[in-house]
Amino acid sequence: MTLEKNLQTVATVVATHQHLPGALLPILHAVQHELGYIPADTVPAIAKALNLSKAEVHGVITYYHHFRSEPAGQHVVQICRAEACQSMGAEQLWAHACVRLGLHGDHPGTTADGAVTLEPVYCLGLCSSSPAMVVDDKVHARVSISKFDRLVAQARSAA
Repeated sequence: MTLEKNLQTVATVVATHQHLPGALLPILHAVQHELGYIPADTVPAIAKALNLSKAEVHGVITYYHHFRSEPAGQHVVQICRAEACQSMGAEQLWAHACVRLGLHGDHPGTTADGAVTLEPVYCLGLCSSSPAMVVDDKVHARVSISKFDRLVAQARSAA
């Protein structure tokens, strides 16, 4: 999408939500829903509309793991990295996912082919069934390395 279309989308979203108490979060959710992410070049327009600084808006976007500053891949895989999942092998699962997908680091992003975005999350509420992960908004519990491989392969083949 072009900057002009992104800004038109933001203007529509702001007009719809700016009257709400604490409008920033509903606006950011709506922008991401419409565009798939929150482009950096839309932050000044959001900030101006809400009489906030660009730093305040950027801070909220980067604080919450749900918001993206870049487009996601065709499939989004989120692995819980909270303490309960860590104690049940989530760090090994994360390391395997990074290697399997050819990604590196704590927030590795999207595979080179654009097929899969890997993201950390911090608690999916399945502590007694950990480690847990989400593939395209579907939650999975007791995820082993082989289960991870199977779920990602199924997601890729469904495309």
